Amino acid sequence: MRRSVKWTAVAALLLVPLGAAWAQPVFSPSQDPLAGTRVFGGKGCVKCHSVNGVGGKIGPDLGRIQRPRSFYDLATAMWNHLPKMTDRMQQMGIPRPKLDSREAGDLIGFLYTLNYFDPPGSVEAGRKLFSDRKCILCHTVGGIGGVVGPNLDFTKQFGSPIFVASALWNHGPQMAETMKAKGIDRPAFTGAELRDLLAFLVPASAGPREGPLYVLPGRADVGRQLFSEKRCIECHAAGGAGGRVGPDLVELGVRRSPLEFAAAIWNKVPAMAQAMQARGVPVPQLRPEEMADLVAYLYSVKYFAEPGSVSRGWALAVDKGCLFCHGVYGERGKPASDLTRAKGLDSPAGVVASLWNHATVTAAAPGGKKRPWPEFRPQEMADIGALLQALGRARQIP
Repeated sequence: MRRSVKWTAVAALLLVPLGAAWAQPVFSPSQDPLAGTRVFGGKGCVKCHSVNGVGGKIGPDLGRIQRPRSFYDLATAMWNHLPKMTDRMQQMGIPRPKLDSREAGDLIGFLYTLNYFDPPGSVEAGRKLFSDRKCILCHTVGGIGGVVGPNLDFTKQFGSPIFVASALWNHGPQMAETMKAKGIDRPAFTGAELRDLLAFLVPASAGPREGPLYVLPGRADVGRQLFSEKRCIECHAAGGAGGRVGPDLVELGVRRSPLEFAAAIWNKVPAMAQAMQARGVPVPQLRPEEMADLVAYLYSVKYFAEPGSVSRGWALAVDKGCLFCHGVYGERGKPASDLTRAKGLDSPAGVVASLWNHATVTAAAPGGKKRPWPEFRPQEMADIGALLQALGRARQIP
């Protein structure tokens, strides 16, 4: 109990700048990192894993993993190591905890704040960029800076590249005009430089967080609709369908990270705004949750990375032996293991929760031998995830 209390206190200190928790829908693209610390401690993760040296030593330190990881790298690691982790928990007398979609999303938000998915930025480099690129002439951070633009002391969502992308898009044209009027050269940023800048801005901001942390992409179907409604499609094509003013977002051949995406938005806002003005298209405002949905759509059309494939997911479900135990659409006469009847598979966080909650006892193959635990590569996990989410959506159709 003392160790649990100690971890809770340390986790709270780690995330004090992020503010308190708040209510949110279960199937929201946003997460609560502070609630994620409670999941990490309360579910017993801390007994095996440490964070920057605080916690267990059995598994890797999750705060010191430098290699960038994708969402499905995390899902793959959790699945592939599930049998070993389950056995070790049994040896230690720790019951394996269950996760729901909300808890999985919050845990992912917590891991994001630890730079589990992206390498950490440099605070010193970010402070220098804030001065050298003239941001300080318009914006105040830590009580120092200009007052032309908004005070950045109270914007905790800078921890999210999706929030940053929406902020840069919404305010980019106005900032460009202001800088032009003041004779300030508008700076460009690379994804790495933006990461350093945010590493400086987040801890420098002292106020409470104003809203959710957006880490997971949102809903691809809603994003596809927004791509049309916000008139992005009039300038950009996605796989051949759409305008020719800007580049085809699928045929760019460049797979960006979310922070590189945010940097690209900042760098290209003046040219895009000018092109839209020439065509009589008003620059649309995008709420962070709408940007999350657009990001999900861009994931689906391969702008960020190779997306999951439902057809490849079906092939893997056969090859890896998933359908040996699980049925679909009432086949095999096993309602309890029918994937089309499973709940909570309609979100990325729900898929992670379901994979973690999966039983680790494998059935006997023909001949009486126990089937080996199937392991996946990250792209294969993306394919399985695409299949599970498709089955989850099918379940909702009357």
